Amino acid sequence: MTIGSHIAWDDTVLPFQLDASGIRGRVARLDGVLEQILSQHNYPPLIEALVAEMALLTALIGQTIKLRWKLSLQVRGKGAARLIATDYYGPTDEGEPARIRAYASYDADRLDLDAAPFSQIGDGYFAVMLDQGEGMVPYQGFTPIAGGSLSSCAETYFAQSEQIPTRFSLAYGRSTEPGRPARWRAGGMMLQHMPAEGGVAADQGSGDGGLLTHADILSGADSENWTRANLLLDTVETLEMIGPSVAPTNLLIRLFHEEGPRVFDPTPVRFGCSCSADKVRSTMSIYSQKDIATMTTDAGIVTADCQFCGAHYELDPKTLGFEGTQAE
Repeated sequence: MTIGSHIAWDDTVLPFQLDASGIRGRVARLDGVLEQILSQHNYPPLIEALVAEMALLTALIGQTIKLRWKLSLQVRGKGAARLIATDYYGPTDEGEPARIRAYASYDADRLDLDAAPFSQIGDGYFAVMLDQGEGMVPYQGFTPIAGGSLSSCAETYFAQSEQIPTRFSLAYGRSTEPGRPARWRAGGMMLQHMPAEGGVAADQGSGDGGLLTHADILSGADSENWTRANLLLDTVETLEMIGPSVAPTNLLIRLFHEEGPRVFDPTPVRFGCSCSADKVRSTMSIYSQKDIATMTTDAGIVTADCQFCGAHYELDPKTLGFEGTQAE
């Protein structure tokens, strides 16, 4: 079903379960959301690809969090792509959309135009951060950059930090329809197998540098189920992920009809930024009036720009900083 150029399953995350295999998962489509995220900036194609992959991972992982929680993913590297950051805000009420935003920081003159996007990151780490709200201690988990893709980094994080075997299959890029300008489309699927009881020592993995993999966590029938589901997922085609003609429910039936797929209510996803003038003031409350004076322009204002959405703020310096330390 379509409404104009909008497809009914665009910008949604559909959770599902494979009853015969003990595997859960999600199917995500980010079309208008991804287009809006990238239209806020003028990134080169290599950086656009990294942001697209990261945003898709964030939507798939974020759908598991509870209402009002915030999930943040970050990749920090020593290469040309210094930082890729995403935020996922859980729906504020049942049935409301989740919100997602993303941005990247990079050195344009260090980009290797002949190399793959992932190689632009270099050494670094992949971080998962969860803010559960006021009064709760934020969670942070880290894993090294490895495996050849951001998806592989996320899979390693779940194996190492959560001991949950996880697999991502993603597709994204610019699509062109007759008579319409090129626009971003992205789709992906995430599979997870609940871990076995007891766990495995985190430094006894069979992966690179001793990192854990699914082979270290699963055994017996669980391992066979996981291998079978992954082989089925390997048959997915790019157009099935991002094309306009295959609904997520139909894709699940095509891939996993013998695994007993069961779907749940989808979560709509929208682009959304949480920046505001009040939050800028709060961020600057750590500075003294002397510090604020150094940030004040000749016009007598302090300016700030949101890296996620590009919003521009002009603030009165008298409303910024903490009281008690006056400019000299």
